[in-house]
Amino acid sequence: MILRLFPFLLVSAAVLHAQPKLNVVLVVCDDWSRDAGCFGNPGIETPHIDALAREGTRFERAYCTSASCSASRSVILTGLHNHATGQYGHTHDYHHFSAFSKVRSLPVLLGEAGYRTARIGKYHVAPEEVFRFDQALSGNDRNGVAMSENSRPFIAANDERPFFLYFCTSDPHRGGGPLPGHALKPDAFGNHRPYPGIAEIVYDPKDVIVPPWLPDTPECRSELAQYYQSVSRMDQGLGKLVQVLKETGQYDRTVIIITSDNGIAFPGSKTNLYEPGMHLPLIVRVPGQANPGGISNAMVSWVDFTPTILDFAGAPPPEETHGRSWAKLVGRDDAQGWDEIYASHTFHEITMYYPMRVVQTRRWKLIFNIAHPLPYPFASDLWRSATWQGIVKSGQSHYGGRLVSHYLQRPRYELYDKEADPNEFQNLAGDAAHAGVLEELAAKVKAFQKQTGDPWFHKHEYE
Repeated sequence: MILRLFPFLLVSAAVLHAQPKLNVVLVVCDDWSRDAGCFGNPGIETPHIDALAREGTRFERAYCTSASCSASRSVILTGLHNHATGQYGHTHDYHHFSAFSKVRSLPVLLGEAGYRTARIGKYHVAPEEVFRFDQALSGNDRNGVAMSENSRPFIAANDERPFFLYFCTSDPHRGGGPLPGHALKPDAFGNHRPYPGIAEIVYDPKDVIVPPWLPDTPECRSELAQYYQSVSRMDQGLGKLVQVLKETGQYDRTVIIITSDNGIAFPGSKTNLYEPGMHLPLIVRVPGQANPGGISNAMVSWVDFTPTILDFAGAPPPEETHGRSWAKLVGRDDAQGWDEIYASHTFHEITMYYPMRVVQTRRWKLIFNIAHPLPYPFASDLWRSATWQGIVKSGQSHYGGRLVSHYLQRPRYELYDKEADPNEFQNLAGDAAHAGVLEELAAKVKAFQKQTGDPWFHKHEYE
């Protein structure tokens, strides 16, 4: 029996090896939470995102590891936590964080595997020799339609090699926002001017859905309406990107991955490792996949992107990674063995030192606030937001369902029962009934820090 099957196995392997490699398009949107029709928000128009979800797999338990643009993108492009890449926070201006020269990034590894690589839109990592692409395409990163057209020559190039396109919009990132005491700017989310090819969708603040962690105030509703508009503009860009892939004959040989670097730019989300900051959208469409429109409940995180994309490309896994490939989960609802994720956040802006380490299981979440004696620092755009300034001026005690005082001054540990308290409003770390859970999860965090070479692990020794 074995002798009869052996030639068949040889032929099958040869056929598989002869199949052309898949292209990969990785779309990373900026500060986008799970706001789309396919993720359960009926108040926002995202027909193109929803269409890809119907063709692909929607990951319901996907998490970034650092809720800050540069740090998160360094994780996406390396498979390493930010404390291992050295990209602890923002790279631009005086913040000046950058990855270690020894880091081996995804575009470099794909180039070595025979891929041609290009990026367009927001880059926001450094140094360029580490995150090296063959081409840097130009385009207004608030206009995904223009970005898609500018990507057409690269996608359609007369080149037998497969391609990797890193497509990064600045939508729906918040702009600088209004200064305290000034009226709300109309351009807080990039909605200040027309964009060629975009049909702007304007939302009425009374129609937006205010989640429990945000305050239901006129200022918040107004900013959410602007955010919705920016998301719908981003959605149109993705629709155009799909159109370009189809028109160039590449759609049926291209893996499309759509995600975000961190959550929506409101206090309580971006720069925080609370649920709104790290529980993010992830849609994956693989040509010919089984079970289109399926849902995966596997707990995956952004350290998994690099090993997964290399897996899709048929390339060797990275020599060093903190993640693993979930490529084989696409089109399947089996999430066995994917029940725990870790997160590591250190800086946003250089003035925002607040290292946090997190372990999350299906039920429990523990946040270790390493610098807990410090008040929680604000990103400049979040502090200026009309939503936060409205709370400051009114002197309200609560910001959504959380006490303002608890938001500003946090304890060493925050323990949440995700089943009973999905919004993470009730910290159980001081509850004697949960002392065993706290001890178990704190030990997991400590082991995670040691295993991943976290420099902040040493604070367990001398503090």
